Amino acid sequence: MEMTEKTFDLNVRDDGIAVMTMDVPGETMNTLRAEFVPEMTELLAQIRADQRIKGLVVISGKKDSFVAGADIAMLDACDTRDKASELSAAGHQVFGELEKLEIPVVAAIHGACLGGGLELALACHKRVCTDDGKTMLGLPEVQLGLLPGSGGTQRLPRLIGIAKALDMMLTGKQIRPKQALKMGLVDDVVPQTILLQAAIELAQKGKKRPKRKATLMELVLERTHFGRNILFDQALKQVERKTQGNYPAPPKIIDCVRIGADEGMAAGLATESRYFGELVMTAESAALRSIFFATTEMKKETGADGAESRPLKKAVVLGGGLMGGGIASVTISKAKLPVRVKDISEKGLSNALSYAYKLLDKGVKRRHISAAQRDKQMALMSTTTEYIGVHDADIVVEAVFEDLKLKHQMVQDIERECTAHTVFASNTSSLPIGQIAAVASRPENVIGLHYFSPVEKMPLVEVIAHEKTSSETIATTVAFARKQGKTPIVVKDGAGFYVNRILALYMNEAAQLLLEGQSVEHLDQALVKFGFPVGPITLLDEVGIDVGAKIAPILEQELGERFRAPAAFEKLLQDERKGRKNGKGFYLYGKKKSKKKQVDSSVYKVLGITPGVASENAQLAQRCVVQMLNEAVRCLDEGIIRNARDGDIGAIFGIGFPPFLGGPFHYIDTLGAAKLVAILEGYQQQFGQRFAPCERLKTMATTGQRFFE
Repeated sequence: MEMTEKTFDLNVRDDGIAVMTMDVPGETMNTLRAEFVPEMTELLAQIRADQRIKGLVVISGKKDSFVAGADIAMLDACDTRDKASELSAAGHQVFGELEKLEIPVVAAIHGACLGGGLELALACHKRVCTDDGKTMLGLPEVQLGLLPGSGGTQRLPRLIGIAKALDMMLTGKQIRPKQALKMGLVDDVVPQTILLQAAIELAQKGKKRPKRKATLMELVLERTHFGRNILFDQALKQVERKTQGNYPAPPKIIDCVRIGADEGMAAGLATESRYFGELVMTAESAALRSIFFATTEMKKETGADGAESRPLKKAVVLGGGLMGGGIASVTISKAKLPVRVKDISEKGLSNALSYAYKLLDKGVKRRHISAAQRDKQMALMSTTTEYIGVHDADIVVEAVFEDLKLKHQMVQDIERECTAHTVFASNTSSLPIGQIAAVASRPENVIGLHYFSPVEKMPLVEVIAHEKTSSETIATTVAFARKQGKTPIVVKDGAGFYVNRILALYMNEAAQLLLEGQSVEHLDQALVKFGFPVGPITLLDEVGIDVGAKIAPILEQELGERFRAPAAFEKLLQDERKGRKNGKGFYLYGKKKSKKKQVDSSVYKVLGITPGVASENAQLAQRCVVQMLNEAVRCLDEGIIRNARDGDIGAIFGIGFPPFLGGPFHYIDTLGAAKLVAILEGYQQQFGQRFAPCERLKTMATTGQRFFE
């Protein structure tokens, strides 16, 4: 019989403490798989039978992770609810045996301890973790449309209390070591050098751990049936408000915890495995898992036909405004690269410095980083009003005004001041890169790098190559964006690129609905209900009405009539309405902080409309969304995006397209191309040519073809 490599290794020390090391062969990280169950069961039987063993330490053989969770591909392979439930039940059985061991069991945690990894640690009697920045504990299953399926919904509330456990499971947030110690999730935090030693000492002290003192709130709300009901009701209301009922996992997580608290552990575990099976089979979880696979796949790509990135040792940012300050700050905090900010005014430079300092200082206040780390990162940022200290830059990111002449000037300045290899990346949101590169003597170094605002929060960047951009320049820019913690998609040059182009038609349609008499609240509400994080009118106020008005004519000129923005924009600008930035837009921005944003009803008069023609929410959302879907397919057809996967990631990470729908292309597959064409043609008859379905969609409608097979 062929010997398979083992995942678990058991070493019994002379003092009777056994060390079980988990090291999945051939993988950089440990993940849990169903095939480990027999091996673990056998090992536990061996431990029970060995009289010498007085305690057990569970540790990882990987350099920087404990266990990163369950293997997602294993879940994807489940084709029935029962198979998925069986996986959960197998986890319950083996972790239950671990927990039932007579000897003390201690988890020694360094690096990522997530999902099934934390559930393994929760089944141990005690936990110790390192104080390293790489150490994070969490149950992020909700982000994949799932719930913790190996006892997490039962053991976590019993350990840290119901309210804190629900918060962790419903948000998927990751907890840092100090926080974990404070909340009772771990028993000790130690430097990595003494992790094993500390775990051995904890095991030698026996199974008993000091009982966590319940807070008054816990005694009132968590230890009585009546109190718990209030807590669960509040949690459900909050979840409903946040998810608009679009995600099935959060209410099921709450139910598992409730049943476990009211009826005991066995009932809680039975509910957990049943719900786990149901959730694995939902369309929402399949869509969220597809996003996970897509982003994992993209991390391995350079974006350029096999070309390697050039070394990145220093960056320069031109312009110290909101975008420039944001780009510089993620360069020092995430990429840990020295950055020199160049601006014509000292004011711009001090803005960029204070922007970066405020963001880092937030990390200090939340105890994510120390004051010394903040100062060390700030020291990576320097400023200049002249072209001094920029000659050795590997990449220059230009973040000046959307003015072609000014951008031409920047290209020429950088070619004069920097080396022949310096990449010139323009953070333009609408100007074609080919036009910016037109004056360059080294056009192969010119590329677009379009960030979304606010830079520190938005995960996407578009890397835009024009016809002459070299493969090395693409690879270097993609590598730079990844270092900044971004998800880059490589797109072809063209007005609006991909994200702003599909967004423009969606926003135009929303404006059209407003002019037909929809109220601002009703419209925003309809799209939030559909699954967008904010409604289109709120978004317009946030981005700036003036910015929208500037981009629209560029898109119309390059892409044609269907991009014509409603004329009403002019009226808004004449009335000095720019949105949040000048405190005057569709909503009121006063000094008073009220919970709910109020619409500035005087906007209706400016637009010359009377709100109140209320159609169904679903139809309002449909009219805006089908415009976006149709344009996304056009972008794929024209080669603006390389594939449907990039189109999905771009829409989700760039404009908050509802993740549970998997992105525009996944959503079209779900709807069926024929249905989408019928909807578009219906609107085309009613409202005109802007709804005409593109050729590729019509072909797919007749052939029954899909984007993802």
